[in-house]
Amino acid sequence: MTFEELKNSCTNCQDCELAKTRTNVVFGYGNEKAKIMLIGEGPGQVEDETGKPFVGRSGKLLDLMLDAIDLSREKNVYIANTVKCRPPGNRDPLPGETETCKKYLDKQMELIAPQIVICLGRIAAFRMIKPDFRVTAEHGQWFEKNGVFYMGTFHPAALLRNVNQKPMAFDDFMNVKAKIEELGIEI
Repeated sequence: MTFEELKNSCTNCQDCELAKTRTNVVFGYGNEKAKIMLIGEGPGQVEDETGKPFVGRSGKLLDLMLDAIDLSREKNVYIANTVKCRPPGNRDPLPGETETCKKYLDKQMELIAPQIVICLGRIAAFRMIKPDFRVTAEHGQWFEKNGVFYMGTFHPAALLRNVNQKPMAFDDFMNVKAKIEELGIEI
């Protein structure tokens, strides 16, 4: 399956209740050959309206953090979510919704083949790293699975609500830069 075929399949998905309330499927965005992938929990209102991940206020903050370590969604990262449709009222995705979308995210990861995955927030870290991941205690730590390095950090929307966590998140992104250098990833 090609990336375009996967995107088309996802765009037409009706496999869970989220399909009934979405405006747009938010498949993902960025360089499909990137070695760094960022995964959030699910689209918010602005993302649902535009069909692109992390484009609201939290997206602007994420872009600033990426820029600080010479990364960009336009050049060298790919951004996706655990679910591709906005949960009503921006609630957390339900386990069944995340499980239904799993096939799309798994195939995205297979096609992109990232070396580093940054999980933005606890929902993404639960899904990608481990089901009992604690963001406040384990952010910035590396977990290796099948040769891919995973790290969980604070969701940009959480940083907008709790500015005291911004320095910790910045340190996490500096840790990403160090891992890129350690692995010799060309960006």
